Amino acid sequence: MADIRVHVDDAYVSSVDGDGLSLQALRVLEMEGQGETELSVVITGDEAVRELNRRYAGEDAPTDVLSFSQLEGEPFVSPPGALRQLGEIVISYPTAERQARAASHAVGAEVAHLLVHGVLHLLGYDHGTPEEERRMQTRERELLAKLQ
Repeated sequence: MADIRVHVDDAYVSSVDGDGLSLQALRVLEMEGQGETELSVVITGDEAVRELNRRYAGEDAPTDVLSFSQLEGEPFVSPPGALRQLGEIVISYPTAERQARAASHAVGAEVAHLLVHGVLHLLGYDHGTPEEERRMQTRERELLAKLQ
């Protein structure tokens, strides 16, 4: 069992299906063999993501998705029997809209891609080297195909 919490900022609530995102995240976690986990997803705007990116990644620029892992660094202390906390994914909806237009596909497909990308980062995937990038992109395509 997984607990997926989705928060959609008021400005995007009419454009984003929070329950659908929760289900997509649950399916990705299941396909990745992650059962007893907790995950948060936030859909927000460029400025909020830019501030988070500046504060935590040292980059003063908006981006499409940020992942904040609870599996890295010091272990997260949880009460006995609690779900394992993976972390939080923050998606910029305006950036997703721009990227969807540029790629000529639906914004929902772009948000799903960013969600999968974020979950994979939380699970330890990275794209720092060409080999890591190929591995991550291959897994993203596989998972997205199964979500269709």
